[in-house]
Amino acid sequence: MYVTRLSTRVSTRVPLSKQVASHISKAATANFSSSYCGPIRHVAFIAQPTQQSRRQFSSTSRTQLREYFPEPENELIRKTKPAWEHPDFAYDDMKSKVFYAHREPADFSDRVALFMVRMLRWGTDIATGYKHDVEETKRVGDENAVAGTKPYGMSERKWLIRFIFLESVAGVPGMVAAMLRHLHSMRKLKRDNGWIETLLEESQNERMHLLTFLKMAQPGWFMRFMLLGAQGVFFNSMFLSYLISPRTAHRFVGYIEEEAVFTYTLAIQDLENGKLPLWTHSDFNVPDIAVDYWKMPEDKRTMRDLLLYVRADEAKHREVNHTLANLDQNQDPNPFVSEYKDPTVPHPGKGIEHVKPIGWERSDII
Repeated sequence: MYVTRLSTRVSTRVPLSKQVASHISKAATANFSSSYCGPIRHVAFIAQPTQQSRRQFSSTSRTQLREYFPEPENELIRKTKPAWEHPDFAYDDMKSKVFYAHREPADFSDRVALFMVRMLRWGTDIATGYKHDVEETKRVGDENAVAGTKPYGMSERKWLIRFIFLESVAGVPGMVAAMLRHLHSMRKLKRDNGWIETLLEESQNERMHLLTFLKMAQPGWFMRFMLLGAQGVFFNSMFLSYLISPRTAHRFVGYIEEEAVFTYTLAIQDLENGKLPLWTHSDFNVPDIAVDYWKMPEDKRTMRDLLLYVRADEAKHREVNHTLANLDQNQDPNPFVSEYKDPTVPHPGKGIEHVKPIGWERSDII
C-alpha cells in the first residue's frame, strides 16, 4: 500500500476558477486532517519499492526527513566531527549500573528545587499527553516508583513527542550556566576551575539527543510553537536562577535528570514488553547520526540500545549536577575533569564505571 500526498502548491501561471480552487482547498484540508494527529505527524509502516527497501523507519516520510536535514555540500570538507567525542560506555554497565534513583532533599534550597521540578513535570505531562493506568501517578521519591507506574496509551508517536519536547529544553541549563561562568571568569579576572567545559559538553550532548529523535519525526507547527515558548521561558528562568543561587540551579537540574532517567526507563520497559512494535520491526534502523555519535556496535543498533545510551547520558548528567550542587560554587575544581593523586580509589569521571546516582559528596572528592 502506498500513500499519495496532495501538493498544495499550484502554479500561478494558469488561472483557476473559484469552483476549482474551492475543490482543491477542500481536498487539501481533508488530506491534512486525515494525516495530522497532534504535534508530530505519524505514518504507519509502509512497504517501499525495491530501491528503497533499506528505508530507515520513522514516523515521518523519508523525503521530508532529507529536506529537514539536508546534506552539506562542500567540495573539500567531507565530514565534521563533534567538538566533544562521546566517552565509551560499556554495554553491560548501561544495563546494570544505570537505574532510577532519587536524592532526598537536605535543606530548604533542595526542597525548592524539587518542588519546581514536580511543577515542571506536571506541565510537561499535559503538554505531551503523557498518562498512566494507575489512579494516582507515582512520582520521583515514591517507593517503587518505576515498578508502580505503567504508562498506557503511549505509542511510538507519543513517546517521540515527549522525547523531542524534553530534549529541546534539556540543553538550556548547561549552556546558561557555562555562559554565566564564562562571563564571571572574565569579569572577575579569575579561573573557572574547569566547570565551563563540562557544562558545555552536557548541553551539546542533550542537543545530540534532540537531533537523533528529529531523524525519526518532524514536529508540526503546533509543537514548534510550544517549543519556542518553553525554551524562552526556561532560558530566562535558568538565567535568573543561576544568578541568584548556582547551587539551587544545579540541584534543580539534577532532579530534572532524575525525571529523564525515570522517563527513559519506562520507555525501555514498554519496548521490552512488546507495547511498541514499530520500533522492533525488522526494517527499523537507528539513525546514522546516533551510530556515529555513540559509536554503536553493529550488533547493538536497535531502538532499545539507543534508549539505553540516551538514558546513560541522562544518568551521567544527574550525577554531574548533583555533585556540582554539593561543591563550593566559587572555589572547588570540577571533579569530572580533574586528575587524582590516587587513581586506584574510585572518583568522578566522564564514564559510568563509578557512577553515583545521587552525586558525589564534597568530602569524598575534595
